[in-house]
Amino acid sequence: MSTLIVLMPPRDPAVHSQEWQLPELPFVLLDKAGQTQRAGRAALGLLPKASATVLLIAARDLLMVAAAVPPLKGPRLRQALPNVVEDHLIQDPQTCHLALDPARLPGGMQTVAAVDRGWFRFLIEGFTGSGHRNLRAVPVARCLPDAAGVAGAAATQALQAGSYAGEPSMAAGSMEAADSADHAEAAGGATSADGAGDANGAGSAVTACVFGPVMSTAPALLPDVAAAVSSSAPGASSALLELAIVRGATAEGFAVPAANLAATVEALAGDAPVTRYVLTGVPGEPASAADKAALAAALPGARPLGFETLAKHALACKFDLCQFEFAVQPWRLDRATLRRLRVPIALVVGSLVVAIVGANVQWLMLARQRDAISTQMTELLLNAFPKTTVVLDPAGQMARQLSQLRVAAGEPSPDDFLALADGFARSLGPVPANAIAALDYHDRRLDVTFKPGVNIDADLSKRLARNGLAATQDSSSGKWTIRSAS
Repeated sequence: MSTLIVLMPPRDPAVHSQEWQLPELPFVLLDKAGQTQRAGRAALGLLPKASATVLLIAARDLLMVAAAVPPLKGPRLRQALPNVVEDHLIQDPQTCHLALDPARLPGGMQTVAAVDRGWFRFLIEGFTGSGHRNLRAVPVARCLPDAAGVAGAAATQALQAGSYAGEPSMAAGSMEAADSADHAEAAGGATSADGAGDANGAGSAVTACVFGPVMSTAPALLPDVAAAVSSSAPGASSALLELAIVRGATAEGFAVPAANLAATVEALAGDAPVTRYVLTGVPGEPASAADKAALAAALPGARPLGFETLAKHALACKFDLCQFEFAVQPWRLDRATLRRLRVPIALVVGSLVVAIVGANVQWLMLARQRDAISTQMTELLLNAFPKTTVVLDPAGQMARQLSQLRVAAGEPSPDDFLALADGFARSLGPVPANAIAALDYHDRRLDVTFKPGVNIDADLSKRLARNGLAATQDSSSGKWTIRSAS
């Protein structure tokens, strides 16, 4: 079973939902053994098809918090989740899609992820409309390798009040390159205060990863911004870089100017140990030595993280964001499924129509043959016996009339007592005649009972058949029943 892993760009809050469009997306296609079959960058409609598709949702589009979730399931849990995370959100919780991590944290807490419902629906419907049926969506922050180990229970409790950097992430999202200076000041002030608060709580391990330059989701609508982003070197002060910060079970994302990247990571981490990564090997992005050096200089001490390694970590991620109304339902027949199944459905419908028409035509032919035979039998009966007034069963009436003629002519019938007794007597063979205990004739059959101890040879039935008789023996009483074979 092949798996397609696609890295999604973050939502651009400056673009209206009616103008959303996806640029060419980096992807990697893995076989069932986890080996890379194909990697590259392609538009949504040109992505290769696979048995399963995994979407890596940008960290800047997600707010992940640890919260106490009531023990509910199904629709009741969906109704209760907005009340659980409403204190951590700036926008209306009803406009967010909320997903619950199945893994429980120490202390009974669970991780709740919030993403804009309209944007998430746009991604899911775009892929399902392109023929990708088995969809999963996982947070890209959960796919980072945890080099520093899993945070302990004390660190998790310190994060329970951690709405810090996640709030500007959900409220502001990405920013245009023209506002990079203002964004740097706002991000620096917010992260410094929040980092200090986290340090006072517990020194939990932090994982930071740079995913490269910010990619606009509307390059046709914002050509100047797209050109500025694509032409800016990663190390330039005007370039915005995608940054993901993971602390224990929670994660958040930022669009940070390259010049402020190192200071932002230090401010968010505080006194906690930091593991730094830089995503490399992304298909379609320039991989020159100067670009790699610029990214390394933007985040000193960062380790390279290959795109294929990130994709393989996504296969092991159990946190699927496709829950509730976005859960995979293979039995649901939407437009894409009907388009794929229209040829098989047409063949099935055509086969049913042909079968029904063929069965009716054959029934009509057999009915005409039946009527013709019945008419012929009736004519034969009336020709042989003109005095017949009512014809109900031509064959039965003909047999009865012939039997009556035989009796009137003095000819015994094959099922009369004399005819049966005469045939039976000729068929006895080595069986002595005094071996018969009783003969009983009724209903045109002859019941013969032999005396006890008489040896009846096995050829009696054959001799009876040669004389035009059929015989059956009752195994319990030993009585023979003899009828005319005709």
